[in-house]
Amino acid sequence: MNRYPVWKYLLIAVALLLGALYTAPNYFGESPALQVTTGKSTVNITSATVGLVEDALKRNGVPATAVGLEGTGNSTSVRARFASTDAQFKAKLALERDLNRDRENPDYIVTVNLVKNTPTWMEKIGAKPMNLGLDLRGGVHFLLQVDGKAVLDTKVKGVQAAVRSQLRDKNIRHAGIERVGDSIEVRFRDAQTRAAGRSALASQYQDLAFAETADGTEMKLVVTLKPDALKRTVEDGVKQNIATLSKRINELGTTEPLIQQQGADRIIVQLPGVQDVARAKDIIGRTATLELRMVDSTVTPGTELTAAIPLNSELFTEGRGAPVVVSKDIILTGDYISSAVASFDQNQQPAVSLDLNGDGGRRIRQATRDNVGKRMAILLKEKGKYSVLSAPTIQSELGSTFQITNMGTSEDANELALLLRSGALSAPMEFIEERVIGPQLGAENISRGLHSTVWGFVAIAVFMILYYHLVGFFSALALAANVLFLLALLSLMQITLTLPGIAAIALALGMAIDANVLINERIREELRAGAAPQVAINAGFKHAWDTIFDSNVTTLIVGLALLIFGSGAIRGFAVVHCLGILTSMFSAVFVARGLINLWYGRKKKLSHISIGTVWKEGFTPNQQQATQE
Repeated sequence: MNRYPVWKYLLIAVALLLGALYTAPNYFGESPALQVTTGKSTVNITSATVGLVEDALKRNGVPATAVGLEGTGNSTSVRARFASTDAQFKAKLALERDLNRDRENPDYIVTVNLVKNTPTWMEKIGAKPMNLGLDLRGGVHFLLQVDGKAVLDTKVKGVQAAVRSQLRDKNIRHAGIERVGDSIEVRFRDAQTRAAGRSALASQYQDLAFAETADGTEMKLVVTLKPDALKRTVEDGVKQNIATLSKRINELGTTEPLIQQQGADRIIVQLPGVQDVARAKDIIGRTATLELRMVDSTVTPGTELTAAIPLNSELFTEGRGAPVVVSKDIILTGDYISSAVASFDQNQQPAVSLDLNGDGGRRIRQATRDNVGKRMAILLKEKGKYSVLSAPTIQSELGSTFQITNMGTSEDANELALLLRSGALSAPMEFIEERVIGPQLGAENISRGLHSTVWGFVAIAVFMILYYHLVGFFSALALAANVLFLLALLSLMQITLTLPGIAAIALALGMAIDANVLINERIREELRAGAAPQVAINAGFKHAWDTIFDSNVTTLIVGLALLIFGSGAIRGFAVVHCLGILTSMFSAVFVARGLINLWYGRKKKLSHISIGTVWKEGFTPNQQQATQE
């Protein structure tokens, strides 16, 4: 009746073993480390960088416990571990001095952080320590304001280029296109041509509004963005910046960043474990904007620095493809690129294969149809400065899929593909709030949370043992198993633990022991009714299950509602809360029953159960004890 089959005991044993395995990484701690990442878009992190770091450390007599290459793609970095924080900061000064030719414009960024000491074999099977939130680990909090005017400025530039291209494709002659504020003025010599131009533009662009004016003998068509389009442009700009920040923030070495929108044009960035605020701001602020423009062929090659620059063109002198004069009209930006892969052209020379979205394909076709044999510049804008990544020649009309050739080397092709894949910021951002939470405060929060949970567990265990005797001891063991399972799940799923999460763990303890109390009291009721001990155990678990299931399901519904509709700390609480409900049901019913079955189930003639005093109406305390024993 009260005997589990062997497979159930094996299941409990395996669950406990896996729980211990996936909880163990949280006890290995962290080591001081430095992370070396690229400081410029034209500098790559490769295996050769590892050698540079090792040589610099040896020259300066700073020993490192380990130096290696970590990450892939745009998150590749060199990580060096040290035995103490003193060695860590000495190494930081040495690397910043030896690796960078110009301290004001560094080739490499050296960031102070902490590295988990989890053994490699554990990491290979997915056993990693749980992530700690900003309130537990310390770190930096930024609130950034997206420059809506810059978003609008980029959009208006694109509209100007699109208007010029559309009128040229429809063979509609105009007397000039000029930007005035946030509107585009197109001049025509007669009303009939203006009407044809308006019709051509209105049929192609649904987000544009048109107004007709006159200036002497010239007819003007004023093109502006509709209010809904203006609002959507800013919203899209914020979303694109969030996506780009998510890809680039890995340079800081934090594994659990929080990047989310607040309001219409603000972004919150939280970086747990990062203490170098200046470096964090520098890396976040230097995310780049990518642009493709046509090279101005009217300027004779070799005289770019001295020739008069046309009104609609500008000179760029920085970068591998510089100096070059390009048109101010933007063909497309990085947000139109869906994929970029380093490849080889038909002559087996390094190239970059691009895939554009639908709108990007249309734009590139219109721009390159009449420009075969001419050059197109790929520009990168960082900190308000442009650099020319490449200025390849257009071999044929380009579509949604095409290649950029004349890349020089495979390394250059890989670099450009990486930059194109990582996206571009649609607008610059301004830091309007910054907050630093020191590691000491985080350690204090962890200590208090840990003490409250541990002492809460001890108090519950003592009460259960005093009130329910041996069965209460089994309940305490099941409660410990519940904590083990919950911590293992949090670590396995890499869920970020915050102070509300610790509160959810404490709540899970109370809910789990509540199930055991129901079971124990049900067993007592059966004993009061005169049932034999084995029958009482079986009936107690059976009758308590319905109540346990109903109460946990209703609580789980509330947890899911918090998870779906909540945000921030509320969602963190809800995740731990829901997981705690699942683990508590398993431990309180399955594990506790297994322990009781293992102890009492082997006894064929069970005369009593150590479950405390079973009170019966009309009996004295001494009689009650005699009945129990």
